[in-house]
Amino acid sequence: MYRRKLLLDSLKLFDLVLMLASFAFSMLVVSSGLHFGSFRELLAMRIKLSNFVIFLGFMIAWHMIFSLFRLYQSRRLSSVHQEAMDVTKATAAAATVLLVGAIVVHIRLVTPIFVIFFWAVSTFGTMTSRFLLRWVLRRLRLRGRNLRNVVIVGSNARARAYARSIESRPELGFRVRGFADFAERSTQIESDGYAFVANFDNFPEFLRRNVVDEVVVALPMKSLYQQAAQIVGQCEEQGVVTRCLSDLFNMKSGSARAEQVEGQPVTTITTAGMDGFSLLLKRLIDFLASCVLLTLLSPIFLIVAFIIKITSPGPVFFVQERIGINKRRFRLIKFRTMVSDAEKKIHELEHLNEVKGPAFKIKNDPRITGIGRFFRKVSIDELPQLINVLKGDMSLVGPRPLPVRDYDGFDADWHRRRFSVKPGITCLWQCNGRSNVSFDRWMELDMEYIDNWSLWLDVKILVMTIPAVLKGSGAA
Repeated sequence: MYRRKLLLDSLKLFDLVLMLASFAFSMLVVSSGLHFGSFRELLAMRIKLSNFVIFLGFMIAWHMIFSLFRLYQSRRLSSVHQEAMDVTKATAAAATVLLVGAIVVHIRLVTPIFVIFFWAVSTFGTMTSRFLLRWVLRRLRLRGRNLRNVVIVGSNARARAYARSIESRPELGFRVRGFADFAERSTQIESDGYAFVANFDNFPEFLRRNVVDEVVVALPMKSLYQQAAQIVGQCEEQGVVTRCLSDLFNMKSGSARAEQVEGQPVTTITTAGMDGFSLLLKRLIDFLASCVLLTLLSPIFLIVAFIIKITSPGPVFFVQERIGINKRRFRLIKFRTMVSDAEKKIHELEHLNEVKGPAFKIKNDPRITGIGRFFRKVSIDELPQLINVLKGDMSLVGPRPLPVRDYDGFDADWHRRRFSVKPGITCLWQCNGRSNVSFDRWMELDMEYIDNWSLWLDVKILVMTIPAVLKGSGAA
């Protein structure tokens, strides 16, 4: 979900650059046939404050028109013909706005011929970029990349038709994991060549234990509304995207939008508030910041690595499997602050755990080395996670990634909604005492972050992290 949004939002920047290039190219070609003198003289004449403001307004209008024609929504499920028509309509509308605006403010250069040429160039460029993107994504999906695991709830004719429809087009990138329904219908489902993954009772457990990107609810609402509402609520609770082939449901924190999948109206329900152009900026900031920080901090990395190596036998880095977005596992990198066999000793220390809930924390953990305790206090051990941020497994700000052991101890599904966004190096929990905060309060802070996310909130958390680290508050 995150990558799809990031890809779609990145088109906004590309379209603006393409519009600027189309405008400049059209201006160069059309002006050569008019009496404006040299191209340098033309530029000198056009660069005025009023013209700059007018052009800025056109850029905003261009973006709004493209959004109006749904060019920034996922095109995974729409046809090439439909996208081509939408592009043509959007560029035509934008060109019309340009012509009307030029007439109103008396811009000599923007003649009907210029507008026609601009429309042709921008349409060709936009279509070419969209078709190229489709081709790249299609090749990736046919090679098993950019796939989304789908579970269909219900096994009626409509549900099976939906499964066959998306499976007939592998370029869409959907992989049907199986069906969920009443247990007595498992034989029919399996006879059709599909897997029966869960009944209504153990469906939440299936979500907890498997990578599921989307759940499609295809139950008949009149007879099975209660079961359908239950399934949607369970998906919402665990932060799993849900598409419904029927009515909307009352949701506590999810948001819904209508879409078309192979001609069928569906409702997509998401719980993460991260969406839109701000999400693209968040990833861009993560990438640039991690690049800069890794470069600037490389001398510190060498010093810390040397100190760890001479003070304790074992590797410099501690690499552990953690739970990321949508429960995808990744290998988190930290500087090692414990003895090399610390993971094997955790079972011997379970009785000393000082945190209620599935997390494991001991204030005076005997596995921590002498220098490791200092590194933890000032959070130096967290620095290598910048590599995870650079790779895209993590963000600078987000819920802390949990070990598999802690995740297996979860006993409340609402806790699992934290996995609907990327984990981060720092979060509200880091700024509010870390180990001094109860597990339930920790989860509440994560939900607060997800529900109220903005770039400004990320900035505030980063700023709040600095004094928390300097104080070493809650470090364990």
